[in-house]
Formats: sequence, C-alpha cells, structure tokens
Amino acid sequence: MQANFTLAQLANPDIAEANDILRTCVHCGFCLATCPTYVLLGDELDSPRGRVYLAKEMLEKEKVATAHVVKHFDRCLTCLSCMTTCPSGVNYSHLVDQARVHIEKTYLRPFPEQFLRRMLSILVPRPWLFRFAVLGGWFGRPFARLMPGRLKGMVAMAPERIHGPSDVDRPQVFPAQGPRRKRVALMTGCAQQVLKPKINESTVRLLTRHGCEVVVAAGAGCCGAIDQHFGFEKKFTNAAKANVEAWMQEIEGQGLDAIVFNASGCGVTLKEYDHLLRTDTAWADKAAKVTSLFCDLSELMLELGLKRSTVKTGQTVAYHTACSMQHGLGLRTQSKQLLSDAGFDVREPDESHICCGSAGTYSILQPTLSNQLRGRKVANLEAAGPEIIAAGNIGCITHISEGTGLPVVHTSELLDWATGGPKPDAIG
Repeated sequence: MQANFTLAQLANPDIAEANDILRTCVHCGFCLATCPTYVLLGDELDSPRGRVYLAKEMLEKEKVATAHVVKHFDRCLTCLSCMTTCPSGVNYSHLVDQARVHIEKTYLRPFPEQFLRRMLSILVPRPWLFRFAVLGGWFGRPFARLMPGRLKGMVAMAPERIHGPSDVDRPQVFPAQGPRRKRVALMTGCAQQVLKPKINESTVRLLTRHGCEVVVAAGAGCCGAIDQHFGFEKKFTNAAKANVEAWMQEIEGQGLDAIVFNASGCGVTLKEYDHLLRTDTAWADKAAKVTSLFCDLSELMLELGLKRSTVKTGQTVAYHTACSMQHGLGLRTQSKQLLSDAGFDVREPDESHICCGSAGTYSILQPTLSNQLRGRKVANLEAAGPEIIAAGNIGCITHISEGTGLPVVHTSELLDWATGGPKPDAIG
C-alpha cells in the first residue's frame, strides 16, 4: 500500500513504524476469511484490510477520528488471526495499537462509553477492587436476563462462587521440591486472581513439583493489556515500567531463569514491553532484558519434561487454543502435547482459529458479537465429544463457561492433577 507521510511525520518513531507496516500490506485479502468480525458481518471495514485503510487515513492525514471509524476499530477483537494468515507479514497489532491511541487522543466518546471504559480500567487491574465489583455482580446473577447487554456481560463475569485472596498471589518465594532446576518468577495477573485463583495455585504446585523455585515479585501487577487495548498509552506505559522494575530487582538479586505467565492474553502484552519502551533510554535495556525472559507455562513445562501421571487419566479433552496463544504467541501445539503426555485424549475442534469472543473486555463492550462468536465456538467444542474443555487463558475460560455445561479448566489444573495435585473443582 502506498503511504505519503511527510518527513516531519516520519521523524516520529511510531509514525515511521506505521509507514513501514502500511507499505508491507498488498491488500491481497487473505485476512478476510479468518477475521471473526468480517465472517460475521461481511463488511470490508470490519476486516483487517479495511481497518488498515482507516488507520492510514487517520495517521497519514492526521484526521480526527469519527464515530464511523471508531465503530469499526471498537469491533476489532485484536485476535491477530490476520497476522497468522498474512503472507506479507503485516504487523497489524502495532498498527491497530497506534490507531487506538490516536482515537483516544482525538475522539470524544459519549459519556456512558467513557465512564464504562474508565471504570474497567480502574477495577480490573486491581484485584482487591475487582473482587468487590465481582461480588456486586454475583448478587445480580439471578436478574441477569432482565439486564441490558453490557450490564448483562459484566454480571456474567461473576463466578458462581466468590473466592477470597489466595495465599499464592502475595509476594513470596516457593522452594523447589527436590534439587532446584530453575528459578522463575510467576506473573500472577489481576482478573485471574479473582475469577479463578486456583489457576495460580495449580501453577505453583506444578512448577515446584518439577524442580522450580517460584518467585512472586513484590511490585509486579497487571500487565496493562486493558489500557493498551483502550488506547490509554500513559497508563499502559506506567504498568509496564512497574513490572519491569519489579522483575529487574529479582534479576539483579538472585537471578531469574524465566518469567512465566499462565494467561496467554497477558503474555502477548508482556512481550510488547521491549517494543513499547524501545525509545526510552532509561528503560529500553531493562525492558529488553525482562522481555527476553518471558515464556508461557506450556513452553517451560515442555522444557522441564512432564513427570509420569500418578492418577488414571484418559478423559477426552477438547483443547481450545486461545487466539492470544496461537496467533499472538505462535504457540499452537505445546499445551496439546503436554495434555497428551499426561494421558488425556486430546481433541481439537473445528474452526479452532476463530475467536471465542472473549478478547479481554470485548464481551462487555461488544456483547452481541461476542455472544455470537461464543455460540459458534461452543458448538464446535461440544461437537468434538469431550468430557472436559481446556484452555490456557482466563478470559476464554470464563467466557466459554457461560455457554456450556461442560467443565472448562486451565491446562495447568489438568497437568497438576495428573502429576500429583488435587482434582480440579470444575470436574467434580
């Protein structure tokens, strides 16, 4: 695609990057068939190719974002399926991030929309505050069907049981069982601590059982994904810097072999830290060092090698590969291999490349499209004939659980159970 930025514009590193991205796109249209919103709506502007054109118009001509343009960017799930499909290697992720920052700077949203986004940005990254919000949602669950779409989506996030803070989520060190093989930091997340704290608990047990000393670093918090997707650039940058500083303290202290995340949605954002801080001389080197240590739990467990199962497995598991896992991180087989190694009968559903509709806060902000995608995903998962559904991302687990009667669990819970941990509550 031809781009015509001025020399003054190109002096901005972000605009220079946007220019390179736009020039990479050849408008071939391969992305259309794998874009969830285009598949549902059939609108060119609700496809990656259409949004690339809209971003070009805004950034190149420095246009104020309009309601029409904002609507199409708001509908984007940022599932990044288009990047997997694109034969030209267009970095749609970085371009859409720039577009959202531009929208936030130039477009005045209606007050209810502003309020909802600001509220989510404040509540979700703070587990103690989010827990109170979820408690309110729990009381509203019996009346969910009577509520409007967005409020209904917020209430649906509330689990059937409200969990108190887990002991594993506070700063501490968990010693390895047996000889120490690695020293790793665990990214404990924010919403996951509230919605399903047993994911972190199972992760700690699994890692320590396999010879890892696990550190929960003081000062580490939310990855910043919500603010990133909302275009709240300063808040995202502050979250990234806080985490980089917390993990650098551990690296410079007793050292770290890896920084492990067990929510792939967080992982995609974490791996952007070096890019986000690349032009900040005070932070660039530290961010690059920290980013080089990030890995998904499945990557580390394959490296460590899974212990032999201590319980009878063999249950049929439909594995849902989160978009953030397969498209954002490029991890398509690792978790399935581990589950198979643990003795489970692993099946992959049809249309595994299409998003389930969770996408962070998307299920709240775009409930109609989100629920359509969930219905499609659940139908494909259930058609695989599983006893259990597994995934590696809290957003997907929470969202899919609302659409099926089958137990939906995190991969870590099954691997922990198979190698000596407790049976996941959801399985019964």
